[in-house]
Amino acid sequence: MILLRNLTKSYHVNGTRKLVADRINAAFPGQVSVGLLGRNGAGKSTLLRMIAGTADPTSGEVLSDGNVSFPVGFAGSFHPDMTGAQNTRFVARIYGANSDALMDYVADFAELGPQFHAPIRSYSSGMRSRLAFGVSMGLTFDTYLIDEITAVGDAAFKRKSKAVFADRMSRAGAIFVSHSIGLLREMCSAGAVLEKGQLIYFDDINEAIELHEYNMKP
Repeated sequence: MILLRNLTKSYHVNGTRKLVADRINAAFPGQVSVGLLGRNGAGKSTLLRMIAGTADPTSGEVLSDGNVSFPVGFAGSFHPDMTGAQNTRFVARIYGANSDALMDYVADFAELGPQFHAPIRSYSSGMRSRLAFGVSMGLTFDTYLIDEITAVGDAAFKRKSKAVFADRMSRAGAIFVSHSIGLLREMCSAGAVLEKGQLIYFDDINEAIELHEYNMKP
């Protein structure tokens, strides 16, 4: 389970304070795939980074009784001057995984070819996302944080990503961000809507989608 306790996050943009989390209290159950919805700029990716521990809240806290992945699709935790292979090996050491096994898995899955041994700064956003997805899926987590990853790549890569994700979800939970309503219905059973700094959780993904679509009306 992941517990958000009085979670608050704000920052200033062009002299204006933006509040993306306003004293949020919510719980994400274990072994449940939760679709996270919200309009562009609502703070979904920021919320994922706070849950992962790669971004600090202004106040409040995130508690978890299991291990949580970094936000797949964001790839901001990779060192840009290191190669994809070096970053993969480094992540393996952090999580106590077998470095060689993870290297083999990511090299095969991400389909980067020689670029796997090139610096991350030379990657396109899609290449970084494929690398991040491969690294995350090659490790064992209790909760996977997924940020639009299945939108990356050709049809074959999308099918492969969905199949691997479905396999991981048979044994773990996820918080899944996507602008594709169809994909959220397919991949998630529960949902949560982030709107104006407030988060509402639903046991039924369709109820979350209904609220999100209402929020998006003019």
